[in-house]
Amino acid sequence: MGEFVVTGAASGIGRAIKSALEIEGHVVIGVDLHDTDICADLSNNDEVERSIQTIRSHCPDGLDGFVPCAGTGVENPNKKLIPLVNYFAVVEMVEGLMPSLQLRRGAAVLVCSNSATVQGHDEGYVQCLLDNDRDKAVELAESLTGFQLYGGGKLALARWMRKRSTSAAQAGVRLNALAPGYTQTAMTESGMKDPVVGPSMEAFVKSIPLGTGAQPEDQANAALFLLSDKASQIAGSVLFVDGGHDAMFRPDNF
Repeated sequence: MGEFVVTGAASGIGRAIKSALEIEGHVVIGVDLHDTDICADLSNNDEVERSIQTIRSHCPDGLDGFVPCAGTGVENPNKKLIPLVNYFAVVEMVEGLMPSLQLRRGAAVLVCSNSATVQGHDEGYVQCLLDNDRDKAVELAESLTGFQLYGGGKLALARWMRKRSTSAAQAGVRLNALAPGYTQTAMTESGMKDPVVGPSMEAFVKSIPLGTGAQPEDQANAALFLLSDKASQIAGSVLFVDGGHDAMFRPDNF
């Protein structure tokens, strides 16, 4: 059986992915703020680096897979945490664990979002993420909405994955991403209750073509497929698990 790492493993989609991997018999190291194997605040770069080094020490023979699932939502009043956790920590951990993934010709599945494609974005913000300009991103965060920060960050993450995929594949590592739609987790429940973003989220859910939001297990099933040998020829792809929303909003954009 394999060795895997999942961030955001204490709740929601991350917990579902960790559980599904463990049911298959794999060893899974969880990373989160609390209630898991490695407790770390991934908005703090030093904590990110500590997590990477701890994982490397626990898995000297390499990793079969990595799912950086930790994230924060549009309703977070501390806006700077959205780019720090949702983008910078993900990129830093993928790069930091790339040598471990190469040892076992492993795979990483990033968690993006269909919000990256269904709304307009501040291209300056997206570009400063891709330029790895942490200070500028944090500065811009104060002037943008939570929706812009979240969706723009997920768009940047998908673009980064696509750009990095070729060199990763040539080194034996498959990079892919999920693009979940509305999924019933504690984070989305918190957003639903928020007086500012809640009405927009409620309308969004009502428009899902399949008629219902996803469960964390739906996302876990897709992640396990992308991590598995069944997806051995899939690299650089973004898999939408959103009840048909992306096709509905962008039928001609392919």
